[in-house]
Amino acid sequence: MYRHPPGLRGYVVAITLLGGALVFAFAAGSALFWVLETAAVAAGRPEGVPNWLILIASAAFLLPFLFFLARTFPFLTDWYYLLPAIVFLLVFTVYPIALTVYLAFTDYSGMRNGLPDRSTETAVVAVVGPRITLAADPVESLGCGESCVGQELELVGGGHCGRFRVVAGAGKTLTLDRAPSFEPEYAYRVNAFHFVGFKNFVFIFKNASRALWPVFVWNVVFAAFTVLSTALVGLLLGVLLNNKELKLRNLYRTLLIISWALPGVISIQMWVALLNKQFGAINRLLGLLGIYPIPWLLDPLWAKVAVLLVNLWLGFPYMMTATLGALSTIPDELYEAAKVDGASGLDAFQFITLPLLKTAFVPILLASFAFNFNNFNVIYLLTGGGPAVEGQLSTAQATDILISWAYKTAFRSEGQSAYGLGAAISLVIFVLTVGISLANFRVSGALREEGRR
Repeated sequence: MYRHPPGLRGYVVAITLLGGALVFAFAAGSALFWVLETAAVAAGRPEGVPNWLILIASAAFLLPFLFFLARTFPFLTDWYYLLPAIVFLLVFTVYPIALTVYLAFTDYSGMRNGLPDRSTETAVVAVVGPRITLAADPVESLGCGESCVGQELELVGGGHCGRFRVVAGAGKTLTLDRAPSFEPEYAYRVNAFHFVGFKNFVFIFKNASRALWPVFVWNVVFAAFTVLSTALVGLLLGVLLNNKELKLRNLYRTLLIISWALPGVISIQMWVALLNKQFGAINRLLGLLGIYPIPWLLDPLWAKVAVLLVNLWLGFPYMMTATLGALSTIPDELYEAAKVDGASGLDAFQFITLPLLKTAFVPILLASFAFNFNNFNVIYLLTGGGPAVEGQLSTAQATDILISWAYKTAFRSEGQSAYGLGAAISLVIFVLTVGISLANFRVSGALREEGRR
């Protein structure tokens, strides 16, 4: 009978051993893949070997290593059931987080992505050792700027390719850091990205008045108003529909839950059409009442009002359903006893319903705030973050929240696909979100131990 190490020590030992096994297997598999790739290219197969072979190679090293660990640490076999979950966690959670942190300190972007720029293709006319002569002036044809010294080039020819760094240049001749092992035919400049330290964070806070602070303030207002409005409307409707004497209350429940049942992508696009200034049904209806058309999606203030109203329409059914579920757990005997004691309906609601709903509602409200703080869908689909605001960055418009600002910076043309800057914004969002969450938990007492209440 083997003995598992007690307490936290056993947990740390098991996770360390399993993590080490995965890292060792992947490193060994990568090394084997590199050897096979090099051998394939040397044998005249420029396409190399399939990339999926790295997984096969890693698994080939992992299985015997796990068997060795099981013989050395018998208690570890109980943890092998968690291995698939650990792999999934490392690939889809830990790796993206680590990559985001790394990119936040680089200038990685659509123009600096570590790939060769095919528009800079220049023919190689002569090769002498590490020196190559190009058919045109390399500064102009390769787009090196003032000089090509220090630039990274990709040379291709005869089905081979390789990357070299320019260490010197004179006219059309460039000196590389090593001699090519093949006969190159064309040269391309590599759009290299570099480590820039805290430059991205300096840019964020230097332009905070034009992006970070306006977006952050609106983000908090958006999330807080959504939570309060949906909670109040949901609570009111839930209490009304919980009345067993109300006729057709099941029909009312069904009708009121439609906005929650419909896919958000469809319903938000419907609202875009309804809120159109010239042709929208809402402005047509207001026109019949003698009200001038409202620029719902064109004016910064009205666009924010539209976002809040649409999100209220999308969110109140969830709060209504949560209220109905919580009310069903309150015994009817409490209301009957209160009625016997002469309490009015308002008294019963104030001293019975609300206190008993508080326990169920606090975690729901906190979760709702966290969800709406990063509610990308309604912003992106309804307004796209617009309209533009004078004096603010083009990626931080009137209705942009932090997550849509990061998205537009990293993946939209107006942000110049600045992935490094977008990653830095994501880290700032993480810090702000953690701070707000801790403040919420402290105010609500959600993290307070039961014995201290």
